[in-house]
Amino acid sequence: MKNGKKVLAETRKKRNRPVPGWALVLLAALAVAGAMLTGCGSGADNDGQNAAIAPSHLYMFAPLPTIPPATGVTALRVDLGRRLYYDKHLSENASISCNSCHDLAQYGVDPGKAVSLGHNQRPGGRNAPTVYNAGLQFVQFWDGRAADLAAQASGPMMNPVEMGMPGPEAVLASLRSNQNYVKQFKQAYPETKDPVTMANVTGAIAAFEARLLTPSRWDQYLAGDTNALTPAEKQGLRVYLKAGCAACHAGQDMGGNSYQKLGVYRNWPDQETDTGRMALTREARDRMYFKVPILRNVAETGPWFHNGQVKTLSEAVRLMGKYQTGEQLSDEEVNSIVSFLHALTGTIPQAYIEPPASDSAAASAAGKGRKTQTTAKEGE
Repeated sequence: MKNGKKVLAETRKKRNRPVPGWALVLLAALAVAGAMLTGCGSGADNDGQNAAIAPSHLYMFAPLPTIPPATGVTALRVDLGRRLYYDKHLSENASISCNSCHDLAQYGVDPGKAVSLGHNQRPGGRNAPTVYNAGLQFVQFWDGRAADLAAQASGPMMNPVEMGMPGPEAVLASLRSNQNYVKQFKQAYPETKDPVTMANVTGAIAAFEARLLTPSRWDQYLAGDTNALTPAEKQGLRVYLKAGCAACHAGQDMGGNSYQKLGVYRNWPDQETDTGRMALTREARDRMYFKVPILRNVAETGPWFHNGQVKTLSEAVRLMGKYQTGEQLSDEEVNSIVSFLHALTGTIPQAYIEPPASDSAAASAAGKGRKTQTTAKEGE
């Protein structure tokens, strides 16, 4: 509890702003969790290190929502969004799709890549974050420059480093040249005379991505099944709470609900290569502030951090302790937290993310030879 307070107090001091309401809720929740760490009362299923923290006391967290199957026009939009997500014709030279950098078969990231390569093999500016469970975040991108999934979807298409299209009209021209697409848009947006619009393109992709959820054993635990976690993972949860991790990584996504400064207790080593939100807002107070990444599937989404320079999850945990909570975590504590984080790995919806059948009528030549813009913000 002390560590959680210190993080938030430091944040307040640095930004000269009141601690927000969500933070106060977290502090209260952490106080209760801290009280439970020594025995957990009726929630304990074993003594000592194997004791389960009663799920009812973990109200700073929440299980993933249960979304009913899409029906009617919603199902048509989701199916259209899935097709668009995999379509390389939405990029210059038909070389890159959304899935190229956010591989749905690989937990929604570009596995092993610090940054992804765009349509001309140009490296992006930031590590490509996972799209799984991304719709639960309060903003999108590392710097929060997109308010929601639909706003996020258009950015990479026109980004000269990523998909490289010169503008929205180029995207729409490619889609309109494919009569199968035109028919599918009319079915998905029957109330619109000309449904092939950027709003509908990004809306369909967002409808698909909003359903990319990966329920895990952690959700079962929060729902009351204290046997869903192993004794080692339960102990990892105890260390996670004690170290103050939940001050930022809580909620349904275990993160993704606030901006925080990278380097609360000591300056982050690299203060120049990427200044975080400051590059977007031009405000000095936003220097090194980033959206807190989600921890769901974190064991599968490395390398870690905004620049993808941390190669192991253990090192990521150790750095977070040192720079964010002021904890010099021992090897045993690091390994314990990592054990818990593995319980956040969820189930990929294999049938749902199956790539659409190839379309022989897909537009192919419309994108060739166009001049790409050079002013878009680069990277994730």
